[in-house]
Amino acid sequence: MARAMILMADSLGIGAAPDAEAFGDLGANTLGHILDAYQQQWGEPLALANLSRLGLIDACEAASGRTLNVANRQQPMAAWGYAKELSSGKDTPSGHWEMAGVPVLFDWGYFPLTTPSFPTELIDELVARTGIPGILGNCHASGTTIIAELGEEHVRTGKPICYTSADSVFQIAAHEQSFGLDKLYQVCEVARSLLDDYNIGRVIARPFVGNDKDDFKRTGNRRDYSVLPPAPTVLDKLAGAGGEVISIGKIADIYAHQGITQKYKAPGLENLLTKTVEVFKQAPDNSLVFTNLVDFDELYGHRRNAMGYGEALKVFDDFLPHVLAQLKEDDLLIITADHGCDPTAPGSDHTREYVPVIAYRPGMQAVALGERESFADIGQTLAQWFDLTKLEYGNGFVAELSLETPDTAQ
Repeated sequence: MARAMILMADSLGIGAAPDAEAFGDLGANTLGHILDAYQQQWGEPLALANLSRLGLIDACEAASGRTLNVANRQQPMAAWGYAKELSSGKDTPSGHWEMAGVPVLFDWGYFPLTTPSFPTELIDELVARTGIPGILGNCHASGTTIIAELGEEHVRTGKPICYTSADSVFQIAAHEQSFGLDKLYQVCEVARSLLDDYNIGRVIARPFVGNDKDDFKRTGNRRDYSVLPPAPTVLDKLAGAGGEVISIGKIADIYAHQGITQKYKAPGLENLLTKTVEVFKQAPDNSLVFTNLVDFDELYGHRRNAMGYGEALKVFDDFLPHVLAQLKEDDLLIITADHGCDPTAPGSDHTREYVPVIAYRPGMQAVALGERESFADIGQTLAQWFDLTKLEYGNGFVAELSLETPDTAQ
């Protein structure tokens, strides 16, 4: 019986999508610009031997039409390609839902760039229902910046920090000790119920700790409150067929816990990867282990830290042999992303980019998958892999993941 693993490298775009100009993202290339920045900083290219063996560098070159300079480059041994997004946005839920076979073909609600950003009636109702003494922020902001600016006032007044971004999101930051983690979650749950009328995709709890602005730090107790996907995803189909869908990191939150049978949290890139391998070792047949590697997006993409992003990619690359060592004959590894977040682009928003579509099973022949018309090709491939009913969107490529024969093996 089959198993599969998805390593979702959050925000690892590989070149501007055909409609990038409409999003203000013409010329974006998260991976390409990270490699450029690394070489400029250190005078030598970043070495990504394992990711290149899986076809990431070839996929980025094909998607962007440019040559990348990377050290210790290897010939691909996997299936590699690049997918454009069918969904109308470049947000986290849209990317994740589409790769599970359900593109978002409607427009989310967004909050304006004005300050205040939130309608008065919304905040008044939130205060009335939760008993909080008011809110701070009420604007578009970087999460780390606004915590440094308003964290001390929050601790003093008990007012949570509420802010938004270019995504369809309402974020609430609060101190774990002085405000309380459970209270923060309760406020977020009330906010989620109020925001349905505004068509806002996510409410995010952003807990932090520390004594003052110099050492405030967000913790791993983040929680996302998402609306439900508009149709059953491949996760629902697998769980409904008696399989296991195991979430690592924030995957369960993004799918509003629908179609998830087990979930695990872990703080930081290396811990997420370690937990993935640990869980996959024990996963039974007919299991999907689905991991979101959030640090790429949260710590480096949004913070426009190209060097940090490059160093994190090296950590990922160095860990991949541990992942590959766990794969058995009927196991499938998929590496992809949900959008871009080019650390060299202006602002701090996601970028509309192609994402890598990498698939590997032990003993397969390397193959170029070319341009994929939708992230949903991944979901359709999983439906084929697990012998599930066909999804409405996506073209699967299991037939292209053929094993080497004695005549072709070298």
